[in-house]
Amino acid sequence: MNRLDHLVLAAQTLQEGVEYVQDVLEVVLSPAGGPHPLMGTHNRLLNLGNGAYLEIIAIDPEAPAPGHPRWFALDGFAGAPRLLTWVARTGALERYASLGLGLVTRASRGDLEWLITLPADGRLHWGGLVPYLIQWGSRHPTETLPDAGCRLGELVLRHPEPQAVDKVLKSLELDLSQVRLERAESPDLMALVQTPAGPKLLR
Repeated sequence: MNRLDHLVLAAQTLQEGVEYVQDVLEVVLSPAGGPHPLMGTHNRLLNLGNGAYLEIIAIDPEAPAPGHPRWFALDGFAGAPRLLTWVARTGALERYASLGLGLVTRASRGDLEWLITLPADGRLHWGGLVPYLIQWGSRHPTETLPDAGCRLGELVLRHPEPQAVDKVLKSLELDLSQVRLERAESPDLMALVQTPAGPKLLR
């Protein structure tokens, strides 16, 4: 069964995103992360335990524009740092290529390599509630990420039509044991994270 791989939190600058996460979770992030040449973005990572992590991502001001839409709708991102979407891990990405999640694309960062579904226009799926899919071709980032004592408790997905979102998620054969769907007026997601300072809500 496919499972949650990582949460995606965007910011207008990477430093702004790092400071936001450190303030909310009351932890200090390691320097782990780096640039994505394919997309003109860069990131920092936080281990969430059990093979999951938080990705803080922003447009890299020192990188050339990629000449195509960036992933996670980052070209149009504005405002305060916030969770945008999530990414689910699979071992058979081609199996889901016909579900409209985007073209299977090869990407890398340093010695990390993966395949990921990329919509041609860089959009989020269902307001960010339906994940991108990833298949790792190298070691997983969590294998070398330091442990800051944070653990993902629950990912809460909120949408006007939660049953419709649930149907899409199940079509992706996802393990939803850490995912809760709720009804709300507009799409929204938040994560309950257990930290050394106690439970924190990241949104």
